[in-house]
Amino acid sequence: MSIEANEDTTEDTIEVQPLPLDAWHREQGAQMVEFAGYHMPIQYEGIIAEHLWTREHAGLFDVSHMGQLLLSGPDLDAAVEAILPIDLSTLKLGSQRYSLLLDKNGGVLDDLMVSRWPNDLYLVVNGATKWDDIAYLREHLPDEITLNHLEDRALLALQGPEAYAALARHAKGEYDLGSLKFMKFGRFTLAGHDVTIARAGYTGEDGFEISLSADAAEEISNLLCGEPEVKPIGLGARDSLRLEAGLPLYGHDLSPETSPIAADLVFGINKRRRAEGGFHGASRVQSELADGTQTKRVGLALDGRRAAREGDAIMAGDTQVGMVTSGGFAPSLGHPIAMGYVALQHAETGTELEIDVRGKRLSAKVVQMPFVPNRYFR
Repeated sequence: MSIEANEDTTEDTIEVQPLPLDAWHREQGAQMVEFAGYHMPIQYEGIIAEHLWTREHAGLFDVSHMGQLLLSGPDLDAAVEAILPIDLSTLKLGSQRYSLLLDKNGGVLDDLMVSRWPNDLYLVVNGATKWDDIAYLREHLPDEITLNHLEDRALLALQGPEAYAALARHAKGEYDLGSLKFMKFGRFTLAGHDVTIARAGYTGEDGFEISLSADAAEEISNLLCGEPEVKPIGLGARDSLRLEAGLPLYGHDLSPETSPIAADLVFGINKRRRAEGGFHGASRVQSELADGTQTKRVGLALDGRRAAREGDAIMAGDTQVGMVTSGGFAPSLGHPIAMGYVALQHAETGTELEIDVRGKRLSAKVVQMPFVPNRYFR
């Protein structure tokens, strides 16, 4: 699983710290691992059981390791558009959008969510990259723009087809929780605590991300896990769920060497910005939009039970034509799946390939993603 690879890189470089729910996870019987500089739960009762529970009911994920940033200041939209390929003129209050942090050569430094708050822009960035993201933004934003890292906030994700039923019993606001559609957010209270709830997530399921005070995280986690539909879910199932949903994971499927066009993330670069440019990496993005790329991120379906892993070679006969960036067993499908980059001439859906897994060739076919249909509430 991709998380295992990151353990090695974070252990030597980042001082491991506890998250607000560290003790709570241990009380629930979680197996804890080091990830992105924190002790985090990888599983409670088992990855497959937690995965299937989330697909059928609702799972509560602690994603407090992710960075929550608040940007404010004069001419904020122009300052952010000079870096990100987002069209902020179309981002209305109460909406959020997927975007990309690119370097000046068009490599992906991170993928992130941007939300329009009343006088600010709220960003959620990956936990493993947040310190680099903060440094990069501070270096390239004008001095007049204030960047606040909301370190006193926790972030919970409630995901699954029964997430709404469980959360709606407790969320109080100026409007009904049901009025929130996918990629919309609003302010609510849970057990008297002020929270921000976005209808979004990383599993392909309907669900919510809840930003709240770290001091309230344990009370709210107990509240939600007291509902019959909800169980705590670890990072292991989060990874298999997002893989089934065809969602790339930064540090594995995305990196500074990755082109957003090859990664099939054109939707993260808004139409006006594709035409006008004016953001970091625009020259490469516009060139690749016009001329194409040499490789493409694809989904691969495998037979049997043996899974391919990150770094395994994708073969066409005796020629390596690509490399796996994420792979594992798909509990919802009953067979292994993988994601990787292949030479463009081998990227068409239905192409028969092989993956070299430690000297054994496994048959693989290029398939469309997501592997499991998304069930967002639109």
